Amino acid sequence: MSAVDPPGMRALVTGCAGFIGSHLVEALLEDGVEVAGVDCFNDNYGRRQKLSNLDRAHQSALFDFVPVDLARGNLDDLVDEADVVYHLAAEPGVRASWGERFDSYLRNNVSATQRLLESMRRHPGKRFVYASSSSIYGEAEALPTPETATPRPVSPYGVTKLTAEQLCYAYHANLGIDSVSLRYFSVFGPRQRPDMAFTIFCRAALADEPLTVFGDGRQTRDFTFVGDIVSATRAAAAAPGVGGEAFNIGGGSQVSVDEAIELIEGFAGKPLEVRRQGRAVGDVRHTGADTSRARERLGFEARAEFPAALEEQFEWAVESFAARPAPS
Repeated sequence: MSAVDPPGMRALVTGCAGFIGSHLVEALLEDGVEVAGVDCFNDNYGRRQKLSNLDRAHQSALFDFVPVDLARGNLDDLVDEADVVYHLAAEPGVRASWGERFDSYLRNNVSATQRLLESMRRHPGKRFVYASSSSIYGEAEALPTPETATPRPVSPYGVTKLTAEQLCYAYHANLGIDSVSLRYFSVFGPRQRPDMAFTIFCRAALADEPLTVFGDGRQTRDFTFVGDIVSATRAAAAAPGVGGEAFNIGGGSQVSVDEAIELIEGFAGKPLEVRRQGRAVGDVRHTGADTSRARERLGFEARAEFPAALEEQFEWAVESFAARPAPS
């Protein structure tokens, strides 16, 4: 039993049907925490996958699903009834954030966060955990990157995540909202969104299709397994005296895109046909998290070994969508 979430607690999880949110919901339910899960099933990816993400949660009597659009729904009762709020709902994706879809990023990343924070005003002592992103750093000035680095996002998505993070701090500094921001670095694992790299790589390997890779393949990421993300997120909900702070949450090793492809080729037992294109607009060359603050203040340390964790995602791909057609 988790000491941080004792039975009888009630958590509000926004974005509960998403990749990370559904894993967080299951971890809470397994420890006897009541969960109110909020999701509006927007169109960033298929409704069918999101619904399937909640299959295990719906088997628990402790789970209450609430279909609410955070940008316009009434949030007061949801916040009033929760002991802790995990805000994971967002409009995701760097490459899709340019052009006409930017309005969706403003609505779902900035306005929705502000409305949720407004509902927190009556509960200044209630912990509010916000899922931010390493995208706020852009081309980081140092690797590994500490939280003190100047944020310089190079995509509209990164701009909206930083804006929402700054809103959390403004509500903390002025109104006493007990907010904590977590800067997730390149999350992967089972249920990863269909637009994300490893899902695309696995699908190509399983379907014997060519794989398009942006950049030269030597760009690196601090890939973080979803199980470690869940552990860090729950630790942030319980750690004392961290209100108003931001923490890097990374996996602890920098891996190149080509290295990840080689591993997937090994899992599949065959080579991938890789087609190269130029760097995608908004992508950065390297990311790497300095997680010393999270280790000291939250007691968090990543535990997953990258090759084994990537194989777990590949096995999920085999079981869940190998026979399905690629999304249009």
